[in-house]
Amino acid sequence: MKKTWKDAVTFITGGGSGIGRALSLELARRGARVTVTDVNGDAAAKVAAEAGNGASSRALDVRDEAGMREAIEDTAARGGRLDLLINNAGIGAAGEAHEIPLPHWNRVLDVNVRGVLHGIVAGYPIMVRQKSGHILNVASLAGLGPAPLFTPYAMTKHAVVGLSTSLRIEAAAYGVHVSVLCPAAVETPILDSENPPDLPAVPWVPNARRLLEALAGPPYPADALAREALDAAADDVPVIVLPARARFLWRLGRMFPALVEKGGRDEIAKERATRG
Repeated sequence: MKKTWKDAVTFITGGGSGIGRALSLELARRGARVTVTDVNGDAAAKVAAEAGNGASSRALDVRDEAGMREAIEDTAARGGRLDLLINNAGIGAAGEAHEIPLPHWNRVLDVNVRGVLHGIVAGYPIMVRQKSGHILNVASLAGLGPAPLFTPYAMTKHAVVGLSTSLRIEAAAYGVHVSVLCPAAVETPILDSENPPDLPAVPWVPNARRLLEALAGPPYPADALAREALDAAADDVPVIVLPARARFLWRLGRMFPALVEKGGRDEIAKERATRG
């Protein structure tokens, strides 16, 4: 029987904005019982209130392994099980790789890779014990191909894809499903955000919105992404690539990597020309 996510006990990170917010709202609309978490507790509470259907919220920094474990175990205890774990929280870091200070690389690793790992280490054993559950890790099209001038981000998203596809094969024996979501640019605040302000300045940062649109087309609406992603997860699709044009680019890159590389070089040359 196809999943509908109705009454699914769900835990999501980075749910206060962007893709996480859209997934939280769509899950609640489908009748899921959602725990919305975000490093910004006020944003998470606002989304939970908007979602309704008994959604709850809590402030959570995914870098905090103990905090993640406590939050996931509490959700499972209150719900009697853990049906859907969405590791969505993520940040970007942009610039010329040789100009990006090490603290930026470490921050992106801590949030985008260790944050996902902390969710899996806490939630996956619960699902193994109950012999059911679904883990949806949010990566990016940048986890399936090159993302020049966003190299730290691409590095971490490749890691999330590898983690997800490998765990999927292991988890099948325990009745646990694993999918990884790899969207192209999505209309979310991250497109207009800057590198973390508490870290050393990067000399030059490209215009993320302009460059990503040149590489992969106009940003996709977050609500449409959420609907399609949850439908694909319900169908147990291993690697969910959205929208359709992103699947085309992914396949093109696999068949003609030199062509994609040339296109990437041309676009970053244009972006570098804006540096002045």
